[in-house]
Amino acid sequence: MSSSHTDAHDDAPHFSLKDYGTGFALSVVLTAIPFWLVMSGALGDKTLTALVIAGFAVVQVVVHMIYFLHMNTKSQGGWNFLALVFTLILVGIVLSGSLWVMYHLNHNMMPMPHNMNELP
Repeated sequence: MSSSHTDAHDDAPHFSLKDYGTGFALSVVLTAIPFWLVMSGALGDKTLTALVIAGFAVVQVVVHMIYFLHMNTKSQGGWNFLALVFTLILVGIVLSGSLWVMYHLNHNMMPMPHNMNELP
């Protein structure tokens, strides 16, 4: 009975202190670079800086999921990964729907110029 109990957990990844150290180092670097970009104004353009910071944020989320949450396609028979994909789909639907509604509200409810309010 004890062998079947240990066999059930053999497919789960085993992480070491080195893996946690690697995750921590990557997290520090992925935080320090955007901080430096903002404080030094290295890119010059605010929009480009925001896009680069968003890219670093996405990479940092992936690093946290791999190194600290131990998420991969093999853990718990793939259910963790399937739950992640479902969550990302729902977040994408909510964000795109919210942006769509806000755009159309802004477009349809913009105040009209004063000269267009007068009837000819």
